Amino acid sequence: MEPKALAVDSDAVDSRAVEPGAPVGFRRKALAYVALTKPRIIELLLITTIPVMFLAARGVPDLWLVFATLIGGALSAGSAGAFNCYIDRDIDRIMKRTSKRPLVTGELSDREAIVFAWVLGAVSTVVLGVFVNWLAAALAVFGNVFYVVVYSLWLKRRTPQNIIWGGIAGCMPVLVGWAAVTGSLDWAPAILFVVVFLWTPPHYWPLSMRYRADYAAAEVPMLAVVRGRVQVGLQVVLYAWATVACSLLLIPVADMGVLYTVVALGSGVWFVVESHRLYSRAIRAQEGTPMRVFHASITYLTLLFVAVGVDPLLPL
Repeated sequence: MEPKALAVDSDAVDSRAVEPGAPVGFRRKALAYVALTKPRIIELLLITTIPVMFLAARGVPDLWLVFATLIGGALSAGSAGAFNCYIDRDIDRIMKRTSKRPLVTGELSDREAIVFAWVLGAVSTVVLGVFVNWLAAALAVFGNVFYVVVYSLWLKRRTPQNIIWGGIAGCMPVLVGWAAVTGSLDWAPAILFVVVFLWTPPHYWPLSMRYRADYAAAEVPMLAVVRGRVQVGLQVVLYAWATVACSLLLIPVADMGVLYTVVALGSGVWFVVESHRLYSRAIRAQEGTPMRVFHASITYLTLLFVAVGVDPLLPL
């Protein structure tokens, strides 16, 4: 239930190289398992799940249902992250940004990682199926399989369009959250699914611009590697505009109020302006600030989904 990219991969855990055969303490091993799940990405995924549950309930959903959905969703996303770390362990050794991941440092073995990934995936399916509903569980499984098989194993190393289609996995939490409350799907979650789908490229491409040398060294054909900065900047602008336009469709479809309308417009304008600034600097051959757009995209999506969750609680 995870994208490819929704945030900076979680390398915040202090990971230092381990000598072959050297023992790893319990605390360090536990932190390595946590790092394997990419918790920063999980946080961003859950930011989209909770508000959608409030929207689906048109108020405060059952708190036990929210808890079970978050636990199951986090386990599913963690499973996808662990599988991805296992699959990408060869290129992670090449890229500076990922050189501290547990399979690179030796804190975890390949076998430990793959077993952990399977266990998390199985437990997440049981939790969602038993304590939420089987539609939510099936959607989470689809997202996990799509991220691991379609994105990690197939698209990532073959096409610069990898993050576009691979981003479908990162949209699944929206559907899971809605299905958890209603047991069905509708046009409102479909629109939010497309919002996250369109948001993913202008979120991730600036990050790939920042780490272009890393991806080039690992022979991963990110758009920033195979195209110039001007072309990447233009694509970021186009997708940013499309994201904001799609977010406004939710207003009539889900009968959203003043709060959502103001936030969608205000934060959307800011996101688009930041995207245009990146493109403008690329055209003028000036040093760009891709990470500024990257962080702006996270703030934009967070504000938008907070508004999605709070708006149904207000009278206007």
